Amino acid sequence: MLMKASSQSLTDQLSSRFSQRIRDRLLAPGARLPSVRQCAQQHAVSPSTVVAAYDQLLAQGLVEARKNRGFFVRESRGEAAPASPGAAAREEVVTAWTTATGLSGTRSYVPIDATALIRGMFHKVSNKPQPGMGVFPPEWLESTFMPAAVRKVTSTRALQEFSLQYGEPMGDSGLRRVLSKKLASLSLHAAPEAIITTVGATHALDIVSRTLLRAGDHVMVEEPGWAVEFARLNALGMRLLPVPRGPEGPDLAVMARYCEEHQPKLYVSVSVFHNPTGYCLSPGSAHRMLQLANQHNFHIVEDDTYSHIAPEHATRLCALDGLQRTIYVSGFAKILAPNWRVGFLAANPALIERLLDTKLLATLTTPALLEKALALCMEQGQLRRHAERIRTRLDAARSRSVKLALNAGCTFAAEPAGLFGWVDTGVDTDALAQRMLDEGYLLAPGALFHAERKPSTLMRINFTTTQEAAFWKKYSEIVKRM
Repeated sequence: MLMKASSQSLTDQLSSRFSQRIRDRLLAPGARLPSVRQCAQQHAVSPSTVVAAYDQLLAQGLVEARKNRGFFVRESRGEAAPASPGAAAREEVVTAWTTATGLSGTRSYVPIDATALIRGMFHKVSNKPQPGMGVFPPEWLESTFMPAAVRKVTSTRALQEFSLQYGEPMGDSGLRRVLSKKLASLSLHAAPEAIITTVGATHALDIVSRTLLRAGDHVMVEEPGWAVEFARLNALGMRLLPVPRGPEGPDLAVMARYCEEHQPKLYVSVSVFHNPTGYCLSPGSAHRMLQLANQHNFHIVEDDTYSHIAPEHATRLCALDGLQRTIYVSGFAKILAPNWRVGFLAANPALIERLLDTKLLATLTTPALLEKALALCMEQGQLRRHAERIRTRLDAARSRSVKLALNAGCTFAAEPAGLFGWVDTGVDTDALAQRMLDEGYLLAPGALFHAERKPSTLMRINFTTTQEAAFWKKYSEIVKRM
């Protein structure tokens, strides 16, 4: 809430709050600010205070006023950008949606940008647990074995042996050998020579995209799916084809139609503990997907980011396919150390040289020090035991979070599993997210998880950061006022 006793005026406080959110992309370019009346009600101030605050934002070049429509975040700091060609159509969709859901009044379209959640990992909106974050809390990842492994590989002799020169282009050979054994436990047989280490799993996805695709190519993506992947592919000039994701897997009829009409080059899939639904791929769906890939000559990149908290027997496309049409991607940011940025990919040997060329053009090599430390943690079984403790703790957290969510009036659009819950709130979660920001909570509204953003009553919650009754109490209070 705004503080009347603050040395800053209420106008300055409100203006500062909006300007910070715009700079942090919590209010994205093109986003519509609340109306003066709505903003005054939300922050318990007079309409004149809101008008003065919006005037400050106008003077700073952060927003623009559109006649009879309201205030919008500017597309750039240079000159005012015209409304996008689809703005009017989008407003019609929003109006129809608010009518259909029974919501009254004019909806302020104030989406949280995909990169805002990433920025939130570096600059938290408050010290409260953040429901929208995609990682485990730092205290869950604390260990003694990681610092010990780093100390061992950074001895004076070790530094002289490998730190003062470029490392192996494909990544540390010791780590690739350990990864090969790890993949074998998932029934995925990949020799060390078929594995390339990367700067996290996102870098691995980028290597695959830049190697196999060219601007203008069609790429099938899961919907709902992760907005960062949508944004990354869009930035590369790809044309996204959203495939609805259900409990068993993707909608195969939609995939088949896309294959006939657009000849896609790639399909990006999270087979196990899909983000945001938690779904796991069924064997039958996996077999039919691979048949489509062979018939229509496209590759599938399987993002197994959540492998460390998933059952080993879960169906994985790469294990069924033997890396013929598939490319496997994973990493350790979720389970071990986000800042180590160690990921990897495994692919058919026929593709490895092309993938390696792309890696070399972007990063030359990857840091051998942390790769060697990770190999040590895996060889000694410490990572496996650490993952087991995380899974046990996550199961308990999920149980508590689900009970609190249900008591708060939410329903689950997917059976709770893995790290995330896909929750139906019954209200516009873009608007809800902005209200909860005022209380220090960063949400992940459902619109983020669509290739083309559209209104949603769904949101993704992190089970580890939604175990406190205080969050759900505040959530319930705000929902009742919407």
